[in-house]
Amino acid sequence: MVFSSIEFLLFFLPLFLILYGLSPDKIKNAVLLTGSLIFYALGDVKSLPLLMLSVLINYFFGLHLERRDSVRPRKGQRPEVETGQRKKNTAKKKSKKEVIYENYIRNRAERIRRVLFMTAILLNVTLLICFKYFRKEGLPLGISFYTFQILSYLVDVYRGEEEKETSFVKFASYVVMFPQLVCGPIINYGQVRDALGSRRYTIRGIQEGLKVFTLGLAAKVLLADTIGLLWQDVESRGFESISTQLAWLAAIAYSLMLYFDFCGYSLMAVGLGRMLGFELPMNFKNPYMAGTVREFYRRWHITLGKWFSRYVYIPLGGNRRGTFRTVCNLLVVWVLTSVWHGSTINFLAWGLMLWLLIVMERGLEAIGVLKHLEKGVGKIISHLYLWAVIPVTWICFEISDMEQLQIYLGRMFGVIEPVKVSAGDWLRILESYRWFLAAGLSACTPVVMKLFRRLKDTLPGGIILALLFWLCVYRLRTAGDNPFRYLQF
Repeated sequence: MVFSSIEFLLFFLPLFLILYGLSPDKIKNAVLLTGSLIFYALGDVKSLPLLMLSVLINYFFGLHLERRDSVRPRKGQRPEVETGQRKKNTAKKKSKKEVIYENYIRNRAERIRRVLFMTAILLNVTLLICFKYFRKEGLPLGISFYTFQILSYLVDVYRGEEEKETSFVKFASYVVMFPQLVCGPIINYGQVRDALGSRRYTIRGIQEGLKVFTLGLAAKVLLADTIGLLWQDVESRGFESISTQLAWLAAIAYSLMLYFDFCGYSLMAVGLGRMLGFELPMNFKNPYMAGTVREFYRRWHITLGKWFSRYVYIPLGGNRRGTFRTVCNLLVVWVLTSVWHGSTINFLAWGLMLWLLIVMERGLEAIGVLKHLEKGVGKIISHLYLWAVIPVTWICFEISDMEQLQIYLGRMFGVIEPVKVSAGDWLRILESYRWFLAAGLSACTPVVMKLFRRLKDTLPGGIILALLFWLCVYRLRTAGDNPFRYLQF
């Protein structure tokens, strides 16, 4: 079951919201946890025991990773400065042997904590690698996303940046919260800790969330699914028999389809979060309006980028240790990003291509070339550059068969001669999909979100959103639901 399905829209969600609203505040987390597990089971019941076991094991790991002397004081607890001062005064009265013994105990506890932390990280990473690279039946639903959330929690508690969560229900609700369980956005525990403790569930929140949810649903059903038909049409023809023009047109269509598929899901997740009283982070910010690949990935899948920056790039040294070290750190990040997305060689090719482009852009920025591309004609050139390279990278991302990938890239750049091409094939495809492509290109700009914010609280805006919602339902009834592409990662 996915968000863009009749079962979810007309049965699961309304029933859950009613039960969630009627339940007392004290058990709302338990209701959320139960509903999330049911949602997960309806999508992948065979992987439910793995999810529950992962939550249980990591909950107990988290209980023993906290470093007491570095965590912010809880409510009712004296500030750490006073506590430390009291300990200092007390230590003066103790004998030398007692102080040595206390230091020994403290150091041993720190070693145990470090071993537990490394064991927890190794266990979670190994589990993810095993399922990604050695399981033939396919990935457990959402394992890449909920594993990263668990890792962020463990690291934050170990570093002392976050308090351990003693409530199993709260911790489990954080991990398996159904709005973002299977495809993100990836959130840190600190972003929802307060809301898990106390949140407001109101009619106003449901209304606001439903508006955002409808926008995401329309992006998925009306844009991603329809534009995706163009890509499916080209796949069915065979890459050997398409013209160069059609190869580029299909690559652009795939780029739009992937964007509205994933962006639509993220908007639906944010909307569902607001309905339930949570503020989930936005995951996209008009990435196709960027002028460089570097900027593009600051706007695309924002929470994944922040995760790698916080837990990989910055701990490695970021850009603070010279140019060569920065380039190496970026290489590590993009290799890990590649293997996180998939186990086939095309993902590595995708990641290395992006790494090379970003390194090149950093070099041009260092010599001042990019400054001339920020205004006027230069800005147009930078946008054309982005739209030229991003579709090529997405083709590497999509086609896992390396022989077929070579053929497609060869057709894009006219290197490989086609087997048989019917004249004007791209014009006939363009004739069929021109309005959907035009709508998709327009929706890549900030115009849609600006109109949404301006009209969402007005009567005309409400009517438009209602029409969009039921139009999506009608299309799902007639054409069937199309699963999100990111469910496979």
